[in-house]
Amino acid sequence: MSPHELAAERSLALHEAVAERLRAEPNLRVAARARVAEWLQDGTVARSYADEWMTLLERPLKELLDALTGRTEHLHDLRQVSPFAGVLDPRTRWRIHREVGERAANAAR
Repeated sequence: MSPHELAAERSLALHEAVAERLRAEPNLRVAARARVAEWLQDGTVARSYADEWMTLLERPLKELLDALTGRTEHLHDLRQVSPFAGVLDPRTRWRIHREVGERAANAAR
């Protein structure tokens, strides 16, 4: 697995964990909406990505979860500017990074 593919798998796994949190705590969207509103105001994220995130955050939860866990190239690109930074604690993030790395290493054998 190339470093790019490994990063994509880690991003997907992290967002799968975020999706699980959102299922249990749908109100996490409030902070995500506020972050995207800041992006739109200060222009720190490309407008097209910020607009798309805002649209997804207003859609039904199922559609948002599908976007967080989808395997298309576009969704991969969208996850690179995720409004859900900070939703997962550091221990969880490191566990996911380690697990994905171990799966990749095992698959290469």
